[in-house]
Amino acid sequence: QVQLVESGGGYVQPGGSLRLSCVASGNIFRFEDMTMGWYRQTPGNQRDKVAHLTSGGGADYASAVKGRFTISRDNTKNTVYLQMNNLKSEDTAVYYCNRAGTWLPWGWGQGTQVTVSS
Repeated sequence: QVQLVESGGGYVQPGGSLRLSCVASGNIFRFEDMTMGWYRQTPGNQRDKVAHLTSGGGADYASAVKGRFTISRDNTKNTVYLQMNNLKSEDTAVYYCNRAGTWLPWGWGQGTQVTVSS
């Protein structure tokens, strides 16, 4: 069983920045081989992809965040990061991480709330 713990969310004004972290723990074999991703969800809506990062370092972003968000990882810590700059009110959501691409997702963590408001 694998546990995902997201952190780093909070309340920020438009134009501000946040850095999210996601630590995966438990029965994990070769985290470095996995494509990992960040997703976000607002009330009443489905969970949408924000960014994916392959084992080879290839990153893919949703068009709404391209140029503002950067996904990265530290395989030695089974951790994925999401640096979010120039935040907008429409970025307000609960953010989750999980495996991505062709990898079946693990059970979802509790997510971390990001609120962008003046």
